Amino acid sequence: MLMIGFNRRFAPHIIKIKELLNPIKEPRSMIMTVNAGMIPADHWTQDSEIGGGRIIGEICHFIDLLRFLAGSEIAGNEIVRVDSKTGDTVTINLKFKDGSIGTIHYFANGSKRFPKERIEIFAGQKVLQLDNFKILKGYGFKGFKKMKLWQQNKGHKNEIQSFIDAVRNGKPSPIPFEEIAEVMKTTIQLAV
Repeated sequence: MLMIGFNRRFAPHIIKIKELLNPIKEPRSMIMTVNAGMIPADHWTQDSEIGGGRIIGEICHFIDLLRFLAGSEIAGNEIVRVDSKTGDTVTINLKFKDGSIGTIHYFANGSKRFPKERIEIFAGQKVLQLDNFKILKGYGFKGFKKMKLWQQNKGHKNEIQSFIDAVRNGKPSPIPFEEIAEVMKTTIQLAV
């Protein structure tokens, strides 16, 4: 069994999003915007030999999240970078086998005053918008308009508990190994 820190798929809001999307049997359009903030070029995380760079070290989490929300294998990917010393302001496009698409805007050139993470999902003439893992809003869903938490929850505790439960009770890994390998293969392709 393997545990990797793809915690966002275990966040309460993401679990609710999956529940709301499950009845929709058509491709999804997803936009993930990350206001990552600037890290100096000489910081260890920017060194591809030591820290792996921000694509391998951070963006992998967002690739996994969109893979999870699509519920379909990644069929293609592309990356566009802003010309900079660090190359860590990027837009990544993902295509999924079911026809879904996902875009990750990972920006290191924004203000710290702007929220860090936002996800928008469009499917079946409905929209879900999650801001900073605190407030989820639904548009076009019967019986669902909003889910709000008092504090941010990105799923760390739920992920660890799911892993421990799987080990103790002989259950399958909470994240299938094939999905971990697929996400990491895509991440490495985008990093080079």
